[in-house]
Amino acid sequence: MTEDSGKAKYYLLMEELKKEIVSGRRKPGDRLPSENELSASCHVSRHTVRKALSILEQEGFIEAEHGRGTFVSRKAGGKKGSGNIAVITTYLSDYIFPRLIQGIDGVLTANGYSIILKNTGNSRLKESRCLEEILKKDIDGLIIEPSKSEIMCGHKGLYEKLDFYQIPYVFIQGCYAHMRNKPHILMDDCMGGYMLTKHLIELGHKHILGIFKADDSQGRDRHKGYVKALQETGFSYDPDMVVWFHTEDRVSKPSGALRLKLEEGVRIDGIVCYNDQIAFEVMKTIEKSGLSVPEDISVTGYDNSFIAENGIVKLTTIAHPQERLGAMAAELLLEKMNNVPDEESRVERILKPELIIRESCKDRRI
Repeated sequence: MTEDSGKAKYYLLMEELKKEIVSGRRKPGDRLPSENELSASCHVSRHTVRKALSILEQEGFIEAEHGRGTFVSRKAGGKKGSGNIAVITTYLSDYIFPRLIQGIDGVLTANGYSIILKNTGNSRLKESRCLEEILKKDIDGLIIEPSKSEIMCGHKGLYEKLDFYQIPYVFIQGCYAHMRNKPHILMDDCMGGYMLTKHLIELGHKHILGIFKADDSQGRDRHKGYVKALQETGFSYDPDMVVWFHTEDRVSKPSGALRLKLEEGVRIDGIVCYNDQIAFEVMKTIEKSGLSVPEDISVTGYDNSFIAENGIVKLTTIAHPQERLGAMAAELLLEKMNNVPDEESRVERILKPELIIRESCKDRRI
């Protein structure tokens, strides 16, 4: 075994053995070759073998039995039928998630399951802790909204452990780019961003600011739709007309960046916002700047939340079928738990957006 990409030999051996275990080539209860055998076949020292096996044992993939050898953990494929489904979301109090949970609960309760609910605050560290906690419990499946889904997942090993324990899981409202082959239920956010931007263009807007979240896949895809609509209609893409924000600065960055642009005299007649919450704050900033919505600047949101109908001005937005999205995730998970092949699945994986037109956008063609 040779070193690759700067990884130590023991780590490469550990990854190779883990891959064999997770893929099922080495099954629960199978005896692993001895340290001497692995040392000879992999051309590494016994010390290297020992370090690789130690990591696998700590992670629960193998178990050593004194005097007998080392075996693939027998936990895989173990106790089923607990009646528990884990649901991990980024937030619980957010305006989207109560109805999302209602959709999940409606399907699972009707099928005799109970929910173990956790949230991460959109923190990858908290996500890894939540996964570690549920791996210690008896669960039959998992529905998870990934934290900061636009950033490479740093705890892929925990998902591999779910595979190893044969616990099906479904991603909802986002998916790590390198795990797109896993079951997921998503909105077509690229189309949603496109529809909002195209709507403003069709109303005669020429200076459209985009405000998008940088650390999740929804923000990336809504930005793609924004760019597509601009380019399709002959507008050049100007990176200075895009504000990116992260989870940590979501309260201050969008409004602060807009205020600076308005103070600098940047021409803006329309704004495509990442969601309704951002749009609400943007509208307050516009009003504080002595301008008004939609007379001076049109604003769009995303999600069709209660904010869209009860804000300063009723908001043009994209409908987010929260309950349906949750129900679809639960239905897909049940299929996976019952080993229904993808080709026989009856669950739609991508929801199409719907544009909801309200008074926050002005027709500037007149």
